[in-house]
Amino acid sequence: MKNFVGFVVLVVIGVMLLLVVQEMPTFGDINNPVHNEVAERYLEDAVKDTGALNAVSAIITDYRAFDTLGEITVLLTAIAALLAVLRS
Repeated sequence: MKNFVGFVVLVVIGVMLLLVVQEMPTFGDINNPVHNEVAERYLEDAVKDTGALNAVSAIITDYRAFDTLGEITVLLTAIAALLAVLRS
């Protein structure tokens, strides 16, 4: 019975994944969300909007600051855990 329930759950997840893939936009479609103007705006206006020295640092430190803070938190937590394991 336990194997049957696991099999049913996997089939349901597989069907859901196939339905999601069918709803994705086709590759190279002009209406694809990847082809929006956000990236162009970031590259054109980042230095002017933020006063940073270059566009990359402006995007990382100003536009994506919370995301970068989260990544730094994860890295520092991993380093602390690694140091705790290695010292024991």
